[in-house]
Amino acid sequence: MGAKEGFIQFKRETPVTRDAKARIGDYKEIYEPFGGEKLNNQAARCMDCGVPFCHSGCPLGNVIPDFNDAVYNNEWEQAIKILRSTNNFPEFTGRICPAPCEASCVLGINKDPVAIELIEKNIAEKAYELGLIKANPPKKRTGKSVAVVGSGPAGLAAADQLNQAGHEVTVFEKDSKPGGLLRFGIPDFKLEKWVIDRRIEFMKQEGVIFSCETEIGFNIKAENILKNFDAVVLSTGAGQPRGLNIKGSEAKGVHFAMEFLGQQNKVVSGEIKENPISAKGKHVIVIGGGDTGSDCIGTSNRHGAASITQLELLPKPPQQRNTLNPWPEWPMTLRTSSSHEEGAERVFSILTKEFIVNEEGQVTGLKLVDLEWVHKDGRMVFEEIAGTERTVPCDLAFLAIGYTGPAQNGLLEAFGAESMENTLPKSKNYQSTNSKVFLAGDMRRGQSLVVWAISEGREAAVKVDEYLMGESNLPQKDESFFQVEEEVIE
Repeated sequence: MGAKEGFIQFKRETPVTRDAKARIGDYKEIYEPFGGEKLNNQAARCMDCGVPFCHSGCPLGNVIPDFNDAVYNNEWEQAIKILRSTNNFPEFTGRICPAPCEASCVLGINKDPVAIELIEKNIAEKAYELGLIKANPPKKRTGKSVAVVGSGPAGLAAADQLNQAGHEVTVFEKDSKPGGLLRFGIPDFKLEKWVIDRRIEFMKQEGVIFSCETEIGFNIKAENILKNFDAVVLSTGAGQPRGLNIKGSEAKGVHFAMEFLGQQNKVVSGEIKENPISAKGKHVIVIGGGDTGSDCIGTSNRHGAASITQLELLPKPPQQRNTLNPWPEWPMTLRTSSSHEEGAERVFSILTKEFIVNEEGQVTGLKLVDLEWVHKDGRMVFEEIAGTERTVPCDLAFLAIGYTGPAQNGLLEAFGAESMENTLPKSKNYQSTNSKVFLAGDMRRGQSLVVWAISEGREAAVKVDEYLMGESNLPQKDESFFQVEEEVIE
């Protein structure tokens, strides 16, 4: 622990955001720099709490009190060493993780929790600044080769770990550049892409091979990969978006969120000149109240939308925890993102009934009805409120209501990996029904957080290494925790 009474002396402080009106004119990161003594004070708030619940809150098992103490004492080399021992990409998670560790922080019982995510980001950036992060290729190779299909956070973590174990690793990516949804999903105002490029360059220097614009079943066959590599890791994410089964959902102007966000990232990077889906001057409806919906709001504001409305089926969450949602559970409270601050109307307990479509097949409106949530037969159900049905203007609608599982494009079948009824692949200890093929990330567990994807990639790498070598020296999480996770997936 750093300062003995730091949690009493210092209040939680986080970076100031750039002015909302100014920042919607670009796609740069929204936060002002934060560091120096301010950061040391935030690290000093970490308590000597005896049982650090933040460990269990973090899917990676980050050793949070130890790196907080190192930051408080300006021991940056020690801080990055501790952080990198469990987290391959702290520069990613320090920007886009929802920080379940902070929700579990003991200080959060009756005060604001330690700003762990902020500290993590600054450890990574300070380490780069001081040259503490360097290419570190393995001293010897095993002679074994591994193909990683998909270069999102799970695939990158698996590739990084397996390369450090001495295996020859090739990452196959269907898009023009590696990163998965980090690059072609999350907006630049949350994660600028130079952050990804910097890490990819180090991985290349360490020996990882990236084969982009390579899609299985199109310009390379699964059977060739199975033949030419000793093991395969599939980590292509949960790419099957959840549809909205209402009349008019196939109309022009109704899009899945990632169709919009991915194209905009390509505009920002200069790959294409303009987004084929424009929100400029349009009445935009975002269906879905999560992070992806929020990203659609931020991007639509930057396009210059006439109005933006975000719809959520569930009731409005409370401002603070209630007795049914105690610490250290994830707090089911209202969250206001930076995109919401830039301008949008949020409507809760609302049901979409029908898209109104003109003769040209273009959406022009959306029929809605208010809901009341009631207890019935031991569970919460909704009932439509009579007399509240109405139609609102809608020139453009984004469906941001989640994903049902891996893309149904024949990839799993091509690699001999069988699926369960819910479309997730069958797995045991990250191994598919084809013993040579392993699974990691959202493809295996269903849509989740970036931090879970990195954890999945690391754990899958351990099982691949054991398969190839008979044993593994790669770090892994506590075995009992590992078994619980497997029971959930099975």
